[in-house]
Amino acid sequence: MSFHDEISAKNYDTFRDCLASAILPRLTNPPAKPGRRPRRQRRTKPAASPSVASSDPAAADRDEGAAASDDLAEFVDYIAHETFCSLPPTLQKVTYHIWTDGNMADDYPLPLTGQWTADNLLPTLDPSVESSLSTYGIAAPDQTAAEFFAPVLTSYLAAIATAPPPPRSTKVDAEGCEICGRDWINLSYHHLIPRMVHDKVVRRGWHKKEDLENVAWLCGACHRFVHSFANHEDLARNYYTVERLLAEEKVRQWAGWVGKLRWKKR
Repeated sequence: MSFHDEISAKNYDTFRDCLASAILPRLTNPPAKPGRRPRRQRRTKPAASPSVASSDPAAADRDEGAAASDDLAEFVDYIAHETFCSLPPTLQKVTYHIWTDGNMADDYPLPLTGQWTADNLLPTLDPSVESSLSTYGIAAPDQTAAEFFAPVLTSYLAAIATAPPPPRSTKVDAEGCEICGRDWINLSYHHLIPRMVHDKVVRRGWHKKEDLENVAWLCGACHRFVHSFANHEDLARNYYTVERLLAEEKVRQWAGWVGKLRWKKR
């Protein structure tokens, strides 16, 4: 694999995580694969048949949950692949240094708008993508595909435009994402007390100065979820440890969903 292919593959993973962060909260139930027959309801066994072992309801639920997660991962991967391949090659292979050295921020004004995205980034997007977003209730009825993807692409480019983090000694102790537990994807550090409010929290006595650099190692999807779950001040005051985050039902539900996603190799 060439250097540019490696960059493109890494960027695809980043884009897919950004897309998953937008899709998962909008789905109360995972989308079924097109053309897949609905699962038949199991017939209740007659009570007078003790010789026939009844199925384990817990095992059946686990099987259905695994199948639903596989369907969801496949659906997200399909949307991500079709959309990413529709982007200009420059954005598929962009790196932090290319972004900063080439003044690309002037060419791609963040945050992106739906109309700008439609005109400049996704003019050749396969119509089936927009149809899928509408069919499964992911995009609002009056929302175009470009309007849906504008914040997703904004998150993707913002991730590219962020300077690579310096090495942290705590990473060697991280066995996986500290929210969802996935250990096969890239991790980045999350300031448990956001840097934007460091001065404020010290001034008001919420935290000591030596606690400001406490971090958690999170995957890209969980990192973005945490920042959408609460604002900087709320994170600093109430969710400044992983344990406090996981005490929230909404966070645990998210972790349960995203932790089951496994992307298939292309």
